[in-house]
Amino acid sequence: MQQPDTTARSARVLVVDDDPTVAEIVAGYLDRAGYVVDRADDGPTALTAAAAHRPDLVVLDLMLPGMDGLEVCRRMRGHGPVAVIMLTARGDEEDRILGLEVGADDYVTKPFSPRELVLRVESVLRRSRPDAGTRPLRAAGLAVDPAGRRATRDGTALALTLREFDLLSFFLRHPGRAFSREDLMREVWGWDFGDLSTVTVHVRRLRGKIEDDPARPRLIQTVWGVGYRFAAGGE
Repeated sequence: MQQPDTTARSARVLVVDDDPTVAEIVAGYLDRAGYVVDRADDGPTALTAAAAHRPDLVVLDLMLPGMDGLEVCRRMRGHGPVAVIMLTARGDEEDRILGLEVGADDYVTKPFSPRELVLRVESVLRRSRPDAGTRPLRAAGLAVDPAGRRATRDGTALALTLREFDLLSFFLRHPGRAFSREDLMREVWGWDFGDLSTVTVHVRRLRGKIEDDPARPRLIQTVWGVGYRFAAGGE
């Protein structure tokens, strides 16, 4: 893991967990790391808190009473982009996949190290900041503006999550080159290890937004035995 990044501090983080002990520990670590922290113990309260003070990132427990974390994530995203780190029970791979499918940017399995969670928060927020020093990218009808964190397809805005945007930007920077899922996890997520299904799900979601026929992708191609390649010519 990378060392803490002080440039990401003072962002607002909403912690949503019905376990008061977990919520208190997480909030305490984030507060000491310099973040403005709000707390909620259920879905409706989380949505109310997010409406009152829009968070930069939400640490969201998947298993909430009544309205689960997946629905909370959907509703929050319905009001605009927000980074989400999902908390899931260890071993529940299907639940983690569902969390990624609805647009979670990252997930942490319980039990977890609070320090690791803080580092994950810093990593997600660092990547969510506009990159003013990077030139616009264009290929195959796609245009990405890293400084404005905007992406379009044939002039129409694309609704991309943080990681989808980063993944598309990376592909456009390296057209024609094949990358393994391990390569993409390291270069796009900044992780040296992790569940590779995270990459698979994000590639599938991105294909659904930029391909004419996601079932027969022409832009993000599967390279059997290797990983994925962006074909700028769609060949």
